[in-house]
Amino acid sequence: MTVNAMTSKEVTKKVFNKEPFFILDVRNVSDFQDWKIEGENFEYLNIPYFELLDGVEEILNKIPTDKEVLVVCAKEGSSVMVAEMLSEEGLTVSYLQGGMKAWSEHLEPVKVGDLKDGGEIYQFVRIGKGCLSYMVVSKGEAAIIDATRMTDIYLNFANSINATITHVFDTHLHADHISGGRVIAEKTNAMYWLPPKDATEVTFEYQPLEGGNDVTIGGTTINIHALYSPGHTIGSTSFVVDEKFLLSGDILFIDSIGRPDLAGMAEDWVADLRESLYKRYRELSEELIVLPAHFMIIDELNADGSVSEKLGTLFAKNHGLNIADENEFRKLVTENLPPQPNAYQEIRETNMGKINPDVEKQREMEIGPNRCAVR
Repeated sequence: MTVNAMTSKEVTKKVFNKEPFFILDVRNVSDFQDWKIEGENFEYLNIPYFELLDGVEEILNKIPTDKEVLVVCAKEGSSVMVAEMLSEEGLTVSYLQGGMKAWSEHLEPVKVGDLKDGGEIYQFVRIGKGCLSYMVVSKGEAAIIDATRMTDIYLNFANSINATITHVFDTHLHADHISGGRVIAEKTNAMYWLPPKDATEVTFEYQPLEGGNDVTIGGTTINIHALYSPGHTIGSTSFVVDEKFLLSGDILFIDSIGRPDLAGMAEDWVADLRESLYKRYRELSEELIVLPAHFMIIDELNADGSVSEKLGTLFAKNHGLNIADENEFRKLVTENLPPQPNAYQEIRETNMGKINPDVEKQREMEIGPNRCAVR
C-alpha cells in the first residue's frame, strides 16, 4: 500500500501556521532527544525503528486518528517502511521525504521588510537548524549575508526576482554550519566580504569587511554599514541596512546572546562580547529591527515564520542584555554552556578553505541543532 511523502516545505508551513500535528520519530532515543522537528502544537512519539521490526500493533493505540501523522527517520527509508506498516493497519500517515537530512537543509524565504527606495530584504529560515540568512535587493541587484551551503536556493531565488547578486558577506567565520558565501561569489562573480580578523588563516582571496565600510547595492540609496562587534568571534561584524535593519550575526539573538567559546577563546572574548552588546549596540537607534543569524527556540518565530524584533524591545526583555554585574555576565557566557556544535572545528577549517569535504561529509558535519547561543 502506498503512503504519501510530505516535504520539508510542507512541514515548515505547519510550523509557521502553528497547526496541530503528530510526529512518530523512529530514530534512536538519543538522536531524538538531541534534535527533532519542533512546532508549537506538535505532539511526539519516539519509538526506535528496530523496536517495530516485528510489527506496529503495540503502538496503534498511541497514534491519534484526529490529527495528521508524520513518520520521521534519519534518511527516509525506515520511515517509509513504518508508514506502510501503519497504513496496512488502516491508519492514514505520511513520511518525511528525505528524512532529517532533508529537514536540516530546507530553507524557507520570508520577506521581512521594504527598503526606502523600493527594495526589499528577505530572510531565509533554515527551520531545521535555526540558521538565518538574508538577501538585500535593490534596483535589480542583491547582496547575500550569511549564506548556507545550499547555494542553489539563493541563486534560483535571485533569478526568480530578476536580481543580480553583486555582493556576498559573512558576518563572521561560522563554526556551526558551512558557509555558501564563497561558492556563490565564485558562481556569480560577486565580491565576497569577510571580517579580516576572522580571516587570518583563510586560503582564498576576499574583500576585508571592517567597521566603517559602506557597500552600495543597486545605486546610492542602500548602504550596508559594517559595525565591528566582536565577542562571538574576534572579527564578528554587524550590519545596519538602510538605517532600519540591524543584522546582528551571532552576537545578539531574540531570546539569547552569542557564545564566545567556539574558537577556544571564551575568557579572552567575554570583554569584547560585553562591549559590543552593552556599549556599541546601545549607541544605535532602538527603532532598528534586529535580524539575527540564528534562532534558538521555536518561540522566537513571528506569526509569518520570520525572526525579528526591535532593538529597544530586546534591551528591555532579553536577559543577556540586562546583566549589570560583569562577573555574573562572565559566568553566564563561560560556564554551563550548551554542547558545542557537531564537528565545529572541521566546519571552521572548511570555511577557512583548509579542507574541502564532499557533500555527504558536509551533511554529516552539520547534522543536529545549532548551538551558537547562551541564555
